[in-house]
Amino acid sequence: MKKSHLLAALFTAASVSLIGCSKDDHDHDHDHADHDHDHAEHDHDHADHDGETAHADGEESHGHDHDVNVAGPNGGRVLMSVEPHVEFFVTDDRKVTLTFVDEALKPVAVGEQTATVIAGDRSAPTRLGFAKQGDILVSDGVLPEGNDFPTVVQLKVTADASPVIEKFNLNLAECPTCNYKEYACTCEH
Repeated sequence: MKKSHLLAALFTAASVSLIGCSKDDHDHDHDHADHDHDHAEHDHDHADHDGETAHADGEESHGHDHDVNVAGPNGGRVLMSVEPHVEFFVTDDRKVTLTFVDEALKPVAVGEQTATVIAGDRSAPTRLGFAKQGDILVSDGVLPEGNDFPTVVQLKVTADASPVIEKFNLNLAECPTCNYKEYACTCEH
């Protein structure tokens, strides 16, 4: 018998024995932890903060639910993906203030943090820079016209830190069931 025919016969025999073998034919005395697999292939949806990123570094939860908006001391939306957390608040004159807060949502003084905001029509977005005023950051311009548009906030804790990016729809309408604007609404509607 030729070597190639012998290999083909062995391959066929091995294939047939494997096909006939199922997990029901074996006594499995182990659990899921005994299997070696990559958890990255699972769909762990840590995200959304309305489209925001999750803990890319794998950090554990720190006592708050990331799927629920949290309102800050001024009635703005608290962005939880940065430490210290930051309250994104739109003033009556359409400027944005960023107030950094601790875990108890008490304001803390701004340090080296920097921020930019891009908002409005994607074909002609408004870009806002920020300057320190007292213990907060205040935008150098105003938000575009309209009451409902995509917004991207880029925060850096220090000059050499990687930026943290938050994306959400900035809806400036009043919530009918709570005391906040829709972008900071804490209702579950």
